[in-house]
Amino acid sequence: MRTASDPPAIEFRNVTKRFYLKDGRTLREFAQAILTRRAWGDEFSALQDVSFQVERGESLGIIGRNGSGKSTALKLIAGVTAPSSGEVYVTGRVSPLIELGAGFHPDLTGRENVHLNGSILGMSDREINEQFDSIVDFAELRDFIDTPVKRYSSGMYMRLGFAVAVHSNPDILLVDEVLSVGDAFFQEKCQQRMREFKQQGVTIVLVSHSAETIMNFCDRALRIDHGRLVADGPARQIVDEYMATVPQHVEAG
Repeated sequence: MRTASDPPAIEFRNVTKRFYLKDGRTLREFAQAILTRRAWGDEFSALQDVSFQVERGESLGIIGRNGSGKSTALKLIAGVTAPSSGEVYVTGRVSPLIELGAGFHPDLTGRENVHLNGSILGMSDREINEQFDSIVDFAELRDFIDTPVKRYSSGMYMRLGFAVAVHSNPDILLVDEVLSVGDAFFQEKCQQRMREFKQQGVTIVLVSHSAETIMNFCDRALRIDHGRLVADGPARQIVDEYMATVPQHVEAG
């Protein structure tokens, strides 16, 4: 049982995240909003008063329709964005497989971007040097590692981003629809690495359109609907309940 000295890996306390939609607004309207201290544009709540915990070593799936707030939750955990209200607590090194290669510079080579992206993910120079060959071999880019990444195909770019992220020795792994990277062989390699992380006790938070993926990788799942947490329980139960609400002609997610 967790004690006060052993906090959860992730905790959301009454988290709300709002965005403002600035569709078609003019500079004059923007200036008026600043002077009168009014919001500029329509307010949209991606998450509303969401609270949950993820224990260390737990595998959590998040399911819901497109636009429900799933990816916003991952970005809050990753620290990419901050909550509008409430608190987000994260303990440990986070490796976000959300927008692979987001930290890459197109004019730098694959080799240089491994060092750059590894640093962004919190790896030391020693860790990057020790893992470098394994990263390159995992990405299957040995012949192209000294080529600027602007010349990479989208698949090569994504493979290198995935390889760096999974070699960063994470305590918490965030996965948002990236297990379909590359061809079938590479996808299986990605899934095998995910299984290894789970066996090693890495905390995993997974967003996927695939109900099967959620059930195969996750012990527990959350269902989010219109920014609100509506269900929390065993992965299979939550997925089955969610699928029962989705019309047969609509893709789950």
